[in-house]
Amino acid sequence: MGFYPIFVDLTGRRCVVIGGGPVAERKVDGLLAAEAAVTVIAPRLTARLQALAADGRLEHVARDYAPGDLAGCALAFVATDGGAINAAVAREGRERGVWVNAADDPARCDFILPAVLRRGRLAVAVATGGASPALSSAVRDRLARHLGEEYGVLSEVVADVRREIRAGGLRPSAGAWRAALGPDLTRLLARGRRGDARARLLARLTAATCP
Repeated sequence: MGFYPIFVDLTGRRCVVIGGGPVAERKVDGLLAAEAAVTVIAPRLTARLQALAADGRLEHVARDYAPGDLAGCALAFVATDGGAINAAVAREGRERGVWVNAADDPARCDFILPAVLRRGRLAVAVATGGASPALSSAVRDRLARHLGEEYGVLSEVVADVRREIRAGGLRPSAGAWRAALGPDLTRLLARGRRGDARARLLARLTAATCP
């Protein structure tokens, strides 16, 4: 099964999670990090989900899934052990044009969730098309050993330099950017020399753009 990799802006958009256990908890954490408006539909919640509901971080509907629960939502997540529930939610999702992710049930998924490595604004997603989530996680963990926290700082430096370059009317090519982002920048950042890394990147891009 082929999947198109995509990052989705869910800020303020309603997303439904069906189930209140540990798997649902992980889905909710990811959605809250994306600033989605989260509704959890389940008779019972984990202690952490209860605390989030009490803090007003999510809406809790204390019952089992019922047809119509996907109305007005952007994405739906099923995190239960019930195959019949997965099928019903998937069916409603198709009828309403709502994408559904059913945990451990790829046949009823319109999208899958990759293993994600985050370093500040930088996010690296790894997936196997649903074939092996364990392999995705293993590859992510190997990447984590090579991509340290300095890459998060680098993403901030790059965003800052990009704004300055554009404000000055310069438009470096993709090739110029790739050439400018050498490994020496992360070495500088690993030593805490953010100003030097920024100046070096800016100088390279300016030189590559100006006649």
